[in-house]
Amino acid sequence: MALENDPKEQPLISHLIELRDRILRSLLVVLVIFLCLFPFANEIYTFVASPLLNVMPEGAEMIATQVTSPFFVPFKLSFFVAVFISVPFLLHQVWAFIAPGLYRNEIKIALPILVSSIILFYLGIAFSYFVVLGFIFGFFTSVAPEGVAIMTDISEYLNFVLLMFFAFGLTFEIPIATVLLIVSGATTPDKLVQKRPYVVIGCFVAGMLLTPADPFSQSMLAIPMWMLFEAGVIAGKIIYKKKDEEEDENAEESERPAN
Repeated sequence: MALENDPKEQPLISHLIELRDRILRSLLVVLVIFLCLFPFANEIYTFVASPLLNVMPEGAEMIATQVTSPFFVPFKLSFFVAVFISVPFLLHQVWAFIAPGLYRNEIKIALPILVSSIILFYLGIAFSYFVVLGFIFGFFTSVAPEGVAIMTDISEYLNFVLLMFFAFGLTFEIPIATVLLIVSGATTPDKLVQKRPYVVIGCFVAGMLLTPADPFSQSMLAIPMWMLFEAGVIAGKIIYKKKDEEEDENAEESERPAN
């Protein structure tokens, strides 16, 4: 029989209750944002589709090959946009749940990393929308054989765009991952520099797996991944150097004779 006042059980139960409450709050925020966006679902889809619509030949248009697509595609897009908008709140809930268990020096590092990860995630989506999609669609529509009508299915287009947003959003987190590896002591900036050739190959492999099967999408993802890795290494060198200086100062202070 479980003891109701067991000191080991109570903290676990309180943590589970807190976790449940934060999950419910997160779902509620996503739902509220979704309900606010859904009346404008068609306008949102038109905005997301503009990189393709702007480069399609005159007279070409997008099509819906399924009966339910005109309703469910904007519905799906509105939901994902609500999730993307909710990312700061969702990460704040995660932070609020784990922060009490962190030490002061860990909080000092974790909070800037959390804020930076949110900013980089949105920058990745913006880079994909304003730079990558226009370039990719402009190229593919320009090389279409003569006599081939370009009529992209709205559902397939949405799946393609969401995949690109997700891939580039994660890609722009590479500096954060690099810095975390260095700060945690798992590696050093010099070791990462030595492994640069393997990282470059890995970037192109990841670009092949995370993007549609064409060399342009792969390169447009792999090259930023490489550049972001280099940015993470530079930031890691700065942090690593600062950490060494602090350790040297602490060592000098400990060696000083007491008065």
